[in-house]
Order: sequence, then structure tokens, then C-alpha cells
Amino acid sequence: MKRLIEIDNWNRKEHYLFFKGFTEPFFGVTVNIDVSQAYAMCQQQGYSFFLYYLHKALVSANSIPNFKYRIIDDVLYEFDEVHASPTINRENGSFGFGYFTYYPSFVEFAEHAKKEIDRVRSTNTLLPSTGADNVLHCSSVPWLQFTSVSHARPFQVPDSCPKITFGKMFESHGRQLMPLAVHGHHALMDGWHVAQFIDTMQAELDK
Repeated sequence: MKRLIEIDNWNRKEHYLFFKGFTEPFFGVTVNIDVSQAYAMCQQQGYSFFLYYLHKALVSANSIPNFKYRIIDDVLYEFDEVHASPTINRENGSFGFGYFTYYPSFVEFAEHAKKEIDRVRSTNTLLPSTGADNVLHCSSVPWLQFTSVSHARPFQVPDSCPKITFGKMFESHGRQLMPLAVHGHHALMDGWHVAQFIDTMQAELDK
């Protein structure tokens, strides 16, 4: 479900009108997050580390309204929930986009996500079977300890979905760190909202 946001009554009206007409309205930041506790717990419990940190990203995004805003046919909406459209790698070196429904419970989320991973890997198709605006575009690049990320985008196609990228885990001063890049549509969010997302995700990973 989604609700219409009345622009005239929104405190970001001027920001929205200013940035939404940009050829490139997305901005991005890259940080290293501490995954020491989360990775150790996944090792102990036999959880997929990929699914675990992806779920934490969804938990974080769903706690921040700005990550649930979307521009559809030039109208602004807020969705009740956002889900994930991640890249899924295949043994032949290619990948496909999946669709992972968000569930507050990690166990329930992982159960459904594993089925979607199996489905994507059993095909040669690129696009997910389910398309939606209320998703995070997620990708994992576990081979690279990157310090910045840019995304391929068709500028003629309207797009307001946040883009979350995870990199290669590495050790620093006895801690396990992982690059995290967050790109958001500037008409819908600012650096403060991205910082909220990162801080919330770090707190979730530390639980």
C-alpha cells in the first residue's frame, strides 16, 4: 500500500521541486561498517551472511520514511514497506535480479529469499519475475574492497529507488569491516537521512 504525499504541505517541498528535475538527482556516500559481531553470529548460527546483512538493510530502510518515498508518474508517494531487488550471482559468472519480500523476522525473510535465489539461479533471465517501485536496488560486490561506487542508469527512465551496494569484508585493527555505498534521490532525501540509515544499520548489525 502507498499514500499520496501532499507536496504543498510537505516541509521538503522546495527541495523536492529543486532536485527532481536534475538530469542526475542521485547522490551517494561510501563508508565502512563494522560487521564483526554480525559475521561471528552468522558463523555460529549457520546463517547466510549475505542474507543477514541484506535483511538488516531492509530493517533500517523501513524505519526511515525517506527511504520509502517514490516518485511515480511525477506524483510523490510513501509506501508502507520497501523490499529488496538484489543481484544474484550464478556459477557461469552472470547474474540475475531477484525480488526479496521484506519480513521483520530474519528467519522468515531468509526462508523466502533462499527460494528466490534458487529460482534466479535456475534461469538465464536478467529481470525479476516481480517488478515494483517499492524496492531497494541492492548489489553485492564481495570481490572488491571499494571506496566508491557509481551506477549504470538510463536517465530517460524515471527512477527514485535507493541503491545499496555491499563490498568485500576486510580486517582492520582486529575488527571485520565491510564497504557500504548508499545512493539516494536528492529530491527525496538528504545526507542526514543517509546517515540515519547507516547508523541504524550499524546498530542492527551490533545486536
